[in-house]
Amino acid sequence: MSESDRKIWTAVLAHLRENTPALCRKWFEDIEPLGIQGGAMDLCTTQNAHRDYLAGKCVDAFNDAFQHVTGHLVSVRFLGPQETAESRGRTGTASKAVGATTDANGAATAIADPPDDRNGSVQTTGPRRPAMSAASAMSPMTHSSRRAAGDIALEADYTFDSFVQGPNNRLAHAAAMAICEKPGQSYNPFFVHGGSGLGKTHLLQAVCHRIIETTPSVSILYISCEGFTNRFFEALQSQELDRFKNRFRDVDVLVIDDIHFLTKRERSQEEFFHTFNALHQARKQIILASDRLPADIPGLEERLVSRFLCGLVAPIDPPDYETRVEIVRSKARMRGAEFPDDVCALIAARIDSNVRELEGKITSIQMQASVDHRPIDIALAREILGVTPTRQPRPGAGVTIQAIVDAVTEHFNVNFAALQSKRRQRSIAEPRQICMYFAREYTRFSLEEIGSYFGGRDHTTVLHAVRTIAKRRESDEHLAAAVDHIRSRLAGDPPLEAA
Repeated sequence: MSESDRKIWTAVLAHLRENTPALCRKWFEDIEPLGIQGGAMDLCTTQNAHRDYLAGKCVDAFNDAFQHVTGHLVSVRFLGPQETAESRGRTGTASKAVGATTDANGAATAIADPPDDRNGSVQTTGPRRPAMSAASAMSPMTHSSRRAAGDIALEADYTFDSFVQGPNNRLAHAAAMAICEKPGQSYNPFFVHGGSGLGKTHLLQAVCHRIIETTPSVSILYISCEGFTNRFFEALQSQELDRFKNRFRDVDVLVIDDIHFLTKRERSQEEFFHTFNALHQARKQIILASDRLPADIPGLEERLVSRFLCGLVAPIDPPDYETRVEIVRSKARMRGAEFPDDVCALIAARIDSNVRELEGKITSIQMQASVDHRPIDIALAREILGVTPTRQPRPGAGVTIQAIVDAVTEHFNVNFAALQSKRRQRSIAEPRQICMYFAREYTRFSLEEIGSYFGGRDHTTVLHAVRTIAKRRESDEHLAAAVDHIRSRLAGDPPLEAA
């Protein structure tokens, strides 16, 4: 690629980050621009999932960015890592390059866009095969009908690398990793249950991504329960039930999300019962996700409940405070943004149950910062979250909680993770209490917010810490000297000799 094309690409990335931050991902930096030819820029991704994400969500944004930077009508073509120069030449128009491939019979196989609903599927045997729905296997699908067919694309963001492990999901995560190593041999069936927005879909898709990456020859069908039932009734109406059965039973891994939607659907339950038996007897991997335990799904036949329970049933519970902080930090970095620790702590403290809500606030803060050309800081986060300061600024209010943490951890030679942990030994508890003491003095955070920042503790713990340090300073010379030393650093005075 020429130097001029390289400069164009750099400017395009900058334009995207400034104007469409919610779409941007950190891996955009790994996209390889192949140069502009015939009014189109070929962009090669390192993963097919990345190509599908770009094709499904980013075509207009990239086209607008290139037109803004170059002043000309430039379209984009997104290519997967396995596409050769020869295939690039055959793609023709940009829409076909990002949207579909054509077989020898003229039938189009869709590279699925993320859908408006969850009625659909993805089938693949690895990077070289585009995502294909069950419907496309039963009848020809035109390019124009691929969204109506209800395809579900694997989200590029839903990988193990971006899945934050914590006490709430440790069993499910470990089992999923084991399944990727030996599909059909470990934990079969694998049943994941938990409330909405806790990461079930993320974990299921992470398994699909990992198996595709490590064992491209394995055939995977990923579909929602609603998609399964819709395909079943379509097959009944079109008298193509045998083709439907072959479609769902001739796979190595069957992944069905929201299996609880089988409730009270007798004919669908009957068909799924036989599908389950056929796959299980052939030692094919079955992975299911639900918002409740099998026995708690109303109207589910007992024979299905017993089969769901014959493998591993793993819960995903709401994340604890420390896990939520790490989720916020991870989701922000995935979008190419670095959120300060106090912002991560505030978001995690205010939203305590749903990961999707955490993601929504991250997006809102990032977008507002872009629109207002403001830095992402605690003031902006408080505005977006609707948090009203409960206290007036005090002298030294310019001191941030991060500055307090830095000064205290350096003085006592401890790390921030230790301060957020549950450890109570004096070497950890005393620095933690000093942090809370200074946070109360210098910042506008409430007691609840300070407690949340330091490991999810309640306001009474913070109040106890403030009173303890204030009282001990009067009788403990070493503690008083440490507090004075840290205060001098926070005030910007010349360093004092450490106590």
